Amino acid sequence: MKKIFLSILVASINYGFSQDANNDYMTTSMVQLKQTAPEFSFTTRDGKTVNLSNYKGKVILINFFATWCGPCMQEMPLIQSDIWNKLKDNPDFVLLSLGRDHSQEEINKFIDQKKFTFPIYADKGKVIYSLYAKQYIPRNYLIDKKGEVIYATTGFTKEEFEDLKITIDKLLKK
Repeated sequence: MKKIFLSILVASINYGFSQDANNDYMTTSMVQLKQTAPEFSFTTRDGKTVNLSNYKGKVILINFFATWCGPCMQEMPLIQSDIWNKLKDNPDFVLLSLGRDHSQEEINKFIDQKKFTFPIYADKGKVIYSLYAKQYIPRNYLIDKKGEVIYATTGFTKEEFEDLKITIDKLLKK
């Protein structure tokens, strides 16, 4: 009984630290809607450095997650099946999933275990994350072809994920 209680307590704490209602978005986000997305660079799995500005003129989905985050692990298979598998060949779409405070070694192991095929990169030290938010994951930022953040979510719900997909589709049709 004690083990069950501890398991529930740990799960509740992880859930609380990883997911938050969107009404706290404004107080936990460094980026506001209609703002130009902050520039950053990241290293690909094969060691190349890429800048966000390399993707100007494309619709960009930035996803922040952590391997220990329960809501993130609910969302990531849907990113694979409902977004990446559908849009990976669209030249106007870019997906950047960033492991908040994970090393490239941790990310590589995670990719191998989960068999995800979408681009996942390390954000050791929360360097990129800190440009976008103060706390809470998962987080998604959708950037339009002009480089402006036009949609953002904190936490995960199926309804919000559906809305994200609809918004991506609308942007790609413009």
